[in-house]
Amino acid sequence: MNIGYRYIALIVAGLAGMAWGLPAAHRLKSPFDIAAAAAVLCGVIIFALGLLLAFVPGFFK
Repeated sequence: MNIGYRYIALIVAGLAGMAWGLPAAHRLKSPFDIAAAAAVLCGVIIFALGLLLAFVPGFFK
């Protein structure tokens, strides 16, 4: 199995976005909670992209 180690940073960044955004979306007042919810969504997308690029070589080719 060939792992793309350079994409591990995407996985970590996605996890960090989700870890910050989930509690912040409930803690912050409106309209700042919308930005936190958007951070969670971006974190999920970045995390999934990092997983695909790291563990499925040639997925986007």
